[in-house]
Amino acid sequence: MSASVLHIHPRDNVAVALSALAAGQIVTVAGRSITLAVAIPCGHKFALSALPVDTHILKFGQPIGHAIEAIPAGGWVHTHNVKTNLSGVLDYSYQPAIEKLAAINDGMTFEGYHRSDGEVGIRNEIWILPTVGCVNEVSQAIRRRLLESELPEGVDGVQVYAHPYGCSQLGGDHTNTQKILADLARHPNAAGVLVVGLGCENNTMVSFRQVLGEIDPARYRFLVAQEQSDEIAAGVVLGQELITHAAKAKRQPTPVARLRVGLKCGGSDGFSGITANPLVGAFSDLLVARGGTSVLTEVPEMFGAEALFMNRCRTRQVFDDCVGMINGFKEYFLRYNQVVYENPSPGNKDGGITTLEEKSLGCLQKGGTSEVVAILPYAARLTQPGLNFLTGPGNDIVSCTAMAAAGAHLILFTTGRGTPLGAPVPTLKIATNSDLATRKAGWIDFNAGLLLEGATMPDTAAALLSHVVDVASGRAQSKNEVNGFREIAIFKDGVTL
Repeated sequence: MSASVLHIHPRDNVAVALSALAAGQIVTVAGRSITLAVAIPCGHKFALSALPVDTHILKFGQPIGHAIEAIPAGGWVHTHNVKTNLSGVLDYSYQPAIEKLAAINDGMTFEGYHRSDGEVGIRNEIWILPTVGCVNEVSQAIRRRLLESELPEGVDGVQVYAHPYGCSQLGGDHTNTQKILADLARHPNAAGVLVVGLGCENNTMVSFRQVLGEIDPARYRFLVAQEQSDEIAAGVVLGQELITHAAKAKRQPTPVARLRVGLKCGGSDGFSGITANPLVGAFSDLLVARGGTSVLTEVPEMFGAEALFMNRCRTRQVFDDCVGMINGFKEYFLRYNQVVYENPSPGNKDGGITTLEEKSLGCLQKGGTSEVVAILPYAARLTQPGLNFLTGPGNDIVSCTAMAAAGAHLILFTTGRGTPLGAPVPTLKIATNSDLATRKAGWIDFNAGLLLEGATMPDTAAALLSHVVDVASGRAQSKNEVNGFREIAIFKDGVTL
């Protein structure tokens, strides 16, 4: 095979350009010489033989759509001549095909903070959580005042997670806001949590504390701004109490089995399903084999590839939950008269992704090969070790927030286009190609493009695991932490009053 192209699966009738190819250039694929009919951009596909109208386009050994016009051998295969095969909801049958991962008992550990509720964190921060958007700026002012004094050694920072909700919401939207905020308040990366309310919002402090449930009083403080003559000064006093409490915590050796990692992709390109996503899948297998937990979300980016993992569901109940998650999200699209396949963004398409099936087949490689142990609804928390699926949209910050709220200590975020985005937890960006890793070094934490340059998957996955352990232990920071990029977004699906 030519070094400038990649033929991923023997069944594929397309190959991928590893660099920009010129019209008339001759490339060798699977022992055949092919003259390119047109120029092929880097990361894009070209036909290995003439493809008549309605021919299924095969990549990763699976259909990613069908030709809507005849495509010559060496022709560019993309959105102008390919259409999705996706439609509405489907029926599925459970045919278990589960391969158990061999356990790895090598005693690997990270340095974590052990909380009074039995949880383990990888950061020792103070989190300020507004119950309603009206007190976002009050919360920011409290943070600024707290940071006027140097933080004690061992306290990693003070963060505010602002949002526009907590009032004028009904039904499920209001419930989701309360659950996500309560889940974040329980996150073990927060050594102390200051909850700031206004006093007249729907998400009252009383109702929020009921959702939050039983807590360690040393770790939480609550402030209702309307009840204070100087809410900022009162917040600073409460924040200083939390900082004093946090300073007592020390890192301790902790089995990697306690680590929970979110798996995400965004700003994808034609290499996402070839380098970074399979690498994250290999990492997930290494973590799960050691008793750890990984979590996938982005349900719309499962459409078209769902059958590949449904039969990896541990039990029939997990399979049924999985079918409900997939079809439920399709019904959500249809309820708003939206088609279920218009997902690849303009940037995705520029990078070489043609259809949602193609994106999904690449996206789901982040799940590796392990069995699926649980399907979680939106705003639920992780409870079972192994590979979990979490209901949520593809939107980057909404899905990252959902994984953090579920309890992920950090997130591995693959990208071929680049993004500076950061969730409340360390959000490690993994570049699909070396050009991006070099050009946006201020955003990128790890370069999966090395896999196109001779690096092996086992060695690269081991290196990624080692880097994750360093980040979890506080020996390294993610680029979003270095840059100070942290934010949340909460899923909304209803009326705003």
